[in-house]
Amino acid sequence: MKDIVRDGDPVLRKRAQKVAFPLSKKDQQLAHDMMEYLVVSQDPKLCKHYGLRAGVGLAAPQVGVSEQMAAVLVPAEDTDNDGKPNGDPLFKDVIINPVIVSESVQYGALTEGEGCLSVDKDIPGYVPRHDRITLRYQDTEGKDHQIRLKHYPAIVCQHEIDHLHGVLFYDHINKKDPFEAPKDTVLFS
Repeated sequence: MKDIVRDGDPVLRKRAQKVAFPLSKKDQQLAHDMMEYLVVSQDPKLCKHYGLRAGVGLAAPQVGVSEQMAAVLVPAEDTDNDGKPNGDPLFKDVIINPVIVSESVQYGALTEGEGCLSVDKDIPGYVPRHDRITLRYQDTEGKDHQIRLKHYPAIVCQHEIDHLHGVLFYDHINKKDPFEAPKDTVLFS
C-alpha cells in the first residue's frame, strides 16, 4: 500500500503514455508486480498479514508510472469458507494500451458505489458506466486481444481505463444527487 499513489498526486490526473513493445524489463516487472498485488490482496489472510486493501484493478499511474497499463483480476463470484474465490476469475489480464471500441447504451452501476486504492475516503454515490463494452488491448507479450465484457468486469475495466486518462471514479458521480443514475441503469450489488 505504501507504493500506491494517493489522490492529489498530479500523476493521477495526467493522460498516460502508450506503452512500446517489446516491453522493457522495467515494464515487465511493473506488469508482474501489479498483478501480484491483486492476487495477494484478494487472499484474506495475506491481505491482513501485509496490511493491504483488497483490489480488483491497479493501473500504472496508481504506482506513479504514467503509462497505459493496468492489471485486472475480477475473481469468481463464489467464495469458499475462507473467503477465497471458488473457480476461475471472471477476467484476469494485464491490459496494455486498452481502447474501448464499442459500448452499450445501457448503463450499470454498483449499489455500494465504487472505491479506489488511491482514494482513502469513502465517496458515496452511483458511478454510471456502460453495462457492456468491447475492449481491445495488448497483453504483456504484445498480442492483440478484443473481448466483450459485461456487468462487473466491464465496470472494473472502465474504472482502470479512466485512470489512464486522468479520471477518477468520483468524477462520474452526479454532484447534485449522488444516488441519481441515468434512466434504466442496472444496479449490481
